[in-house]
Amino acid sequence: LWVQGFPKQNIDFINNNTICYPCGNYIIFINVETGKRTFLSCKQGKVGAMKTYSPFQVVAFSDRRLKPSIYIFNFPELTRKVKLKGHAQLDYTLLEFSHCGTYLASYSAVPEYELTLWNWEGNVILCSRSQPGVEVSQMTFNPMTWTQMCLSSASALTVWNIERYYVHDYFPLVKLLPVILPEEDGTSTYETDGMFSYPEFKDNIYGATLIISSIAGLVGVEAETFKPKDDMHPLLHPTVHCWNAANEIYVGCEEGQILLVNGENQFVTILTRHADVPQGKTLLRWYCTFFFLSKETSYTVKRHFDVQEPVGNVIFSPNYQLLLIVTIKGSIYTYNFDKESTIETILDASAGNIQAIDFITPGNKYCMSITMLGEFYIWLLEDGSHVSKLHLRTEVNDMACCPSSHSVAVGTNAGYIQFLDVTNTKFPQVVHKVLLTHSAIQHVCYDQNGQYLITGTSDGYIFFLNAKPSQSFKVLGFTEVSNNIIQISIVSNPELQLLEVMVDSFFYPNLIDPDICSDERGRIKDNIIKRKLYEINHPLTSAIFSFVGDEFYGFCGHVPYICSYHIPQKDDKPVVLDPKIKMQSKHFGTGKLYLSAHGKWLASIAKDGILSIRHVENLETFAQIQSHSYQGQGIQSMAFSFDGHFILVNGREDGSLLFTFSHFCVAPSFIFMLLKYIPCLHFGSHSCFLSVLFITFQAMKKEIKEFGGKKKELKQAIKVLIKTELMKENDLASEIAQLTLQEFSLDVEEMKKLHDENEKEIEKIRKDAEMENLAKKFLWNILKEECWDSMNIKGQGLKAFHIPLEVKNFPMKNRTPEELEELNSVLQMKNFQAIDLKLQKEIVDVHLTESMTSKPLEEEEEEEEEVVKSEDNLSFNLLGSLFLNFGIQMGMLTSQLELYTRDEKINQIILLKDIIYRIKTIFNNEFYAAFQQKKLEIKRVKEKNVRIREIIRDLQLGEEVWEPNIEDCEKPAIVLKVEDSEHSIHYTTWHYTKKDLNALISSNFWLFSQRDDDRRRGLMDMMHGVLEIKKEDILKMEIPLPEFAKSKIDAIWTEEERKQFKEYEKKVKELNDEKEKYKKALEAELKKIQGSIQEATQTFDDNLKKLFERKVEADMVVYQEELQIINLIFSLLLDEELNTRELGLNNSLERKQAEKVIITEVFRAREEVDSFRESYDNLVAEDKVVDRGFKKELAELCSQHVEILYRLFRRRPRLPRHKAHVESNSPFSIRLESDRLKKDHFSKIMEAMDELDKPEHMPEGLEPSAWKYFCAARRTKLENEHKVKQKAAGLLEIQGFLQRRIEEDEKIQMDIDKIFQEIYTLQRDKTNHQTDLTIQIILKQGQVETENFHFMLEFTDCVLVSRNIIEELNNIIRVQGQRKIASMLENKKYHKGIIQIDWEHKKMVMEMEDLNKKAWDIQKLFFSKAHQRYLKEQDYDLMIGNQTSLMEQTIAVLDKKHKRDMETYAQLFKKLKRTVSQKDTANYILSCNLHEELVCITERKYICHKIAPKLTWEIIAKQRYEAVLQQQKLIDISKEQYEQISILQAEVERLRMKTFPALIQM
Repeated sequence: LWVQGFPKQNIDFINNNTICYPCGNYIIFINVETGKRTFLSCKQGKVGAMKTYSPFQVVAFSDRRLKPSIYIFNFPELTRKVKLKGHAQLDYTLLEFSHCGTYLASYSAVPEYELTLWNWEGNVILCSRSQPGVEVSQMTFNPMTWTQMCLSSASALTVWNIERYYVHDYFPLVKLLPVILPEEDGTSTYETDGMFSYPEFKDNIYGATLIISSIAGLVGVEAETFKPKDDMHPLLHPTVHCWNAANEIYVGCEEGQILLVNGENQFVTILTRHADVPQGKTLLRWYCTFFFLSKETSYTVKRHFDVQEPVGNVIFSPNYQLLLIVTIKGSIYTYNFDKESTIETILDASAGNIQAIDFITPGNKYCMSITMLGEFYIWLLEDGSHVSKLHLRTEVNDMACCPSSHSVAVGTNAGYIQFLDVTNTKFPQVVHKVLLTHSAIQHVCYDQNGQYLITGTSDGYIFFLNAKPSQSFKVLGFTEVSNNIIQISIVSNPELQLLEVMVDSFFYPNLIDPDICSDERGRIKDNIIKRKLYEINHPLTSAIFSFVGDEFYGFCGHVPYICSYHIPQKDDKPVVLDPKIKMQSKHFGTGKLYLSAHGKWLASIAKDGILSIRHVENLETFAQIQSHSYQGQGIQSMAFSFDGHFILVNGREDGSLLFTFSHFCVAPSFIFMLLKYIPCLHFGSHSCFLSVLFITFQAMKKEIKEFGGKKKELKQAIKVLIKTELMKENDLASEIAQLTLQEFSLDVEEMKKLHDENEKEIEKIRKDAEMENLAKKFLWNILKEECWDSMNIKGQGLKAFHIPLEVKNFPMKNRTPEELEELNSVLQMKNFQAIDLKLQKEIVDVHLTESMTSKPLEEEEEEEEEVVKSEDNLSFNLLGSLFLNFGIQMGMLTSQLELYTRDEKINQIILLKDIIYRIKTIFNNEFYAAFQQKKLEIKRVKEKNVRIREIIRDLQLGEEVWEPNIEDCEKPAIVLKVEDSEHSIHYTTWHYTKKDLNALISSNFWLFSQRDDDRRRGLMDMMHGVLEIKKEDILKMEIPLPEFAKSKIDAIWTEEERKQFKEYEKKVKELNDEKEKYKKALEAELKKIQGSIQEATQTFDDNLKKLFERKVEADMVVYQEELQIINLIFSLLLDEELNTRELGLNNSLERKQAEKVIITEVFRAREEVDSFRESYDNLVAEDKVVDRGFKKELAELCSQHVEILYRLFRRRPRLPRHKAHVESNSPFSIRLESDRLKKDHFSKIMEAMDELDKPEHMPEGLEPSAWKYFCAARRTKLENEHKVKQKAAGLLEIQGFLQRRIEEDEKIQMDIDKIFQEIYTLQRDKTNHQTDLTIQIILKQGQVETENFHFMLEFTDCVLVSRNIIEELNNIIRVQGQRKIASMLENKKYHKGIIQIDWEHKKMVMEMEDLNKKAWDIQKLFFSKAHQRYLKEQDYDLMIGNQTSLMEQTIAVLDKKHKRDMETYAQLFKKLKRTVSQKDTANYILSCNLHEELVCITERKYICHKIAPKLTWEIIAKQRYEAVLQQQKLIDISKEQYEQISILQAEVERLRMKTFPALIQM
């Protein structure tokens, strides 16, 4: 029995000649010299992490079950030494032994990510520490000491220091020291303290300078390590690392660099290379390179060689004479340094996972396997050694060996069946290849006799082939079964020549029509195949025939049962089969069934990795083996040998192949190999269908023999018919009816198939287009809703008529209810504050009025006016914007000089937003009015254009009329509408028919209207078609030429005709004069109308210019208000950042103080140090006492004996050096010895002392009693020395521990002081920020002078000059400038006079033309009713005078009333101004007092915070204590007085009773 597999995980040496690696549930040991293999089974499942320790020859590994354990076994005995149970819940990823001592480190995966240090001999956890979310790829101990480790991941490298607290094995402290890796380009990175790393550029103008973490709002631990994205650069990615003897770490990076890390200070150095070898990633290259490392920052290449594969790992043997090279694929090579530079191959791994396995006929000597990538292997059954290999270079799904010949059939993904000849097992070869289909061949199997080969494809076809090589593996035919074939089972009956094939599928195939099916395509006829369909209650994942074929066995998928079903013999319709035997499978997950060659055993495999062997009679399990694990996805497949003596099994993902004998009474062995996981099937129904095919090949042979000749004749006739008659008939058909060559050559079925495929593709394209259109429509709706429908006022432009000017409005949204609610609440709060302030001012005014009564009234009014003017100017400048120009009052705005608190700033922002909204609303109203005005002007222009077109038509000018329209930018809603002109329309025949019909109706209507009409004809003959001649028709009028003038010459005219011709000429001249007059009138009217249009449009353009200026002013005001809002938001943001910074510093301070408390607790070890030192001193003193006592006891002996015994007393036995120290090849020859080695060394010394204590070494003449005393004293001395050494080492270790803690405490104290200083600075900056306000001031033009726009921000070197001096200089410059301008005007006066005279001349000419035109107009003047009334009225002036006097009286009355009202309002306005000035004065006084009080309060708070807290709390505590004592004393006094009062009351009652008379009953 043997196990075969390749390393996919870690591999290591367990001694100088033996390597081991995990494979599935086993660990395989291989002797690299002899090739001998040993196997260690993990009974708990798949092997996880593994590590060896060569000095003790032990191997440690973990299992992969829930709450895994770590097992340590001896080698070569393979007995368990210890079992370690830790805190891991799921899996251990790494194990590592320490080179010094019995220490083991383990690292667990999710969810703990915990590093644990064990004393594996004592089964004790020494310490552990968790790193949430950190996955470690490699973990190593420092070979020189066990107190230092290095852990690396794909992005980080950390060094761990383990410190011992007490002398006994207890490790409370594990210090993590991260290594700062360089960047990818090789530059070093320097980590700064995140809490104190300020930016290099500090600008205090915009407030305090803060760190980036405070700006990001971080206050926790992440604030100390936060780094912005721009400062983050890709770092090197470590892949492997190793230690050297100088406590340094060599790190190989993915980018190809090699780093040298100092283990003490974690300083990183990038080593440079001086060798020409192929580049590649470290340990992921095809070259194995040996480096010679110099003491400087460079290395040279000593040796390198090519292994033709990517290298995954390199390992040295314990004696450093052998190098093990492992590739990523799993191949193992060795390199011996003592021999020549040659590589020996230990394992040659396959390039893929094993897909199928089988025995080579007869199955007692060889077996075979094939990988998914087509690598074919033959293995020897005796010891599992590799025999031969063949690479098919194609993807493979299944394989089977023929029972009747040494041929192997392989099914590929490309649809080929490849046949291999394995007669010569050392040289297998491909002998034949058949292309069956273009889909993948998933199942390949032979019948029991090896006569037929049946294959199943992925698209549901089953092909039948002749399995005999003599027949060249001829294809017999195919049939359709299902689209998802799970398994094929075959039973052959040679007596009846019947082959039963069962196909386990989950989709029932459609019935095949024999008429459609054609033998020309190779499909087997239905009369040869007998189909049966059975329905089963439970879906099956596997089904297999019995040996006889009268029943089959099924592995249920949804329920854990294995059932046997009886096959009915009647040919009925599909029936439901009930299970004959139903037995629990005791498997987990999907499974599969296999039947042995003799038909007595039924094997079941499943995802749980258990192989069960059952009797076919009762399905009871008589053998069960845990060959694989669930973590490796269980068993992929298995195979029985023909004699049933051997079993071959391979796993899915555990990389193992199993081979065992079928003697189930003993523990079997297994062979494991690589296999990919095949996903389990999911069923959508609760029923399963089995399709059973019975093929009678006897009928097939008989049919072929009888009808073979006729078939050939029919085929030839059909071919001739297609080529001659049908082709000719197709050529004679019409062009539309003709078939193309492709259509003519295809059959109906293929055409239908292509048509269906085209329809599916069209439907798919249509659905994709619909979904794309739906997505675009959805996006359009979202955009329209957010950017258009939500706008209360849409964005719109307004263009001028004659100038390129466009004014746009403000697009606005409705204010949300939340915004309105905030605004109302702010306004309400401001009203309350105003009322409160008004009441306070009224109280203050009472005192102010008394002091101001002494002043004269006039002086008081003048002072009030000056104060009001100055305050108005000051307040206007301090508003920060010009929103008062839009008629918006200040309202509830707070002065910029009073915005100290956060709430006031937020309220100010809300009010400023309201002002912006109102400004935009005001401008939009003006814009809307202008837009309506433009629409009105366009309407008027269009009305006037009607007359202009008539005049141009009458004058036949041919000019184009300018007609304005609304532009697209002025109608934004038109963008959302699609006009017919924007897209092309394709009319159908019906549209064209309708269009022609409409044209016909129109022509008929015109002909009907043009029919004979007497009235119309008479009107045309007499009056040329008009009843009345209009002025417009004058231009069309013409005097007809007399008839005689047309027919006669003027020489033969009569007198009468000559008179008629003169009259004709006279009429023509008069008509021409009328026409000329009318043309001039029309031209004048045209100019007048065009002038009015020009004037109206120009007026609108002027108004639009004013509106544009208004828009510029509105934009300026909006920008000013937005600037104020931005400044306020920046101030709020800075407040929040300061608070965040303060909170982060406080959190950091708390963490530092907590760390200081922890370290303070560790300082309790000082007592332990003192006691330890005391015990050490006692031991030293005892040792000295032993020396003195020995000398005293020897004083009685002779001097010769004393000298000899004293030399022997000082003599110590010599032991041979440790084996590890003798090794010359090891770079770690000097290592710290472990406690166990020290104990072993002392025990060896004591054993050597037994040899020295023997009587043979006793000096001559010495008494035995003295020798015994001497031996006992020497042993005591030796033990005392050993104890002193141990105590000294322990004392040194604990003193070093305390020294490190003291240094850490000092460092933490420095950090705390630094944080306190930072908090003080932050509080100062915070106070300055709250008192230093940023205000926005409006300055007039000319008051700010800058040069080249370089604004001055600091005024330290400026000089303050009086403003009067500058103003006087400006006045002098202004006067001189005016004089110069006056002289220039005087010089230009004469030239202007000439121009004036010329202009007056032109003016007089134009006035003359106007007077002529007016004279013409007076002639044509229209006489109105007003003119008639003027002529009829006798005294027209009197009537006008009466109307004028009446209107003057009305105006006078109105003026008096207006003056009276103005006087009243003026008095009221003065009174209000006086009140306002008084209130402002009071407010200013109060604000000054408030500012002083705030400064005092701030100073007092600071003083109390720095000095008074301790004293104040002590005073308060003392006062409270005295008050408690006084209260207790008063309570005691009150109790005593209460008792005295009660006694006195009792005495008074007794005395009172004595005074009463006693009434004794007689």
